[in-house]
Amino acid sequence: MYGIIAIFDEKTEQIIKDIWKDLKELSISYYAYEVENRKPHITLASYNSINIAEYVQQMDVFYKDKLTIDITFNSIGSFMNSGTLFFSPTVTKDLFDLHFNHHKEFEQFNDDPNSLYLPDRWIPHCTIANRLSLEELSEAFNYCSKRNKTLFAQIKELALIDVSDKSTAPINFSKELKK
Repeated sequence: MYGIIAIFDEKTEQIIKDIWKDLKELSISYYAYEVENRKPHITLASYNSINIAEYVQQMDVFYKDKLTIDITFNSIGSFMNSGTLFFSPTVTKDLFDLHFNHHKEFEQFNDDPNSLYLPDRWIPHCTIANRLSLEELSEAFNYCSKRNKTLFAQIKELALIDVSDKSTAPINFSKELKK
C-alpha cells in the first residue's frame, strides 16, 4: 500500500513532534513511535498498488511549479468510535484544490473505490494519537486543548510513502513545493 502525504514546514513539524513526545511521556499515546521515522502530515491519497516509476515521473512533472500552501489548524477532532485524535485544518480553496487536482491528475492510479481519501470522502487531518481508550482520548484532547493555540503552518512538500510494513513508512519520492 502507498500514500501521498503533505509534509509541513520545519517549525510546525517540530511542534507536532513535541506534542507526540509529551503524550508518550504522559503515557497517553505512543502513536508517533509505532512507525519508524513517522513525520507529521496530512494524507491526500492512498493506493493498494502502483507502478512506482510511472507514478514518480508523473508526480515530478505535475508538482514542478506548484506553490507551498498556507494552512491553519484551529480545531481538534476525532473520528467516531476510532480512538483517534487529530488536528483539523481549515479547508481553504488552496487546500481543497491541492487534494482535488491531485486526484484528477492521478485518477488512473485510484484502485480503491472505498478509499477515505477520495474527493467527497476526505476529511483532512493530522493525526496526533490513535487507538486510544475513551479515557486516553479525553486526556489527549484536554492536553492538546490547553497546550496549543491556532497553529499556522505551511505545506512545503509532497511525498509518496510505502505503508506495506506497519512498522515503517519510507518515503519513496518527495517533491518540494515552490515558495
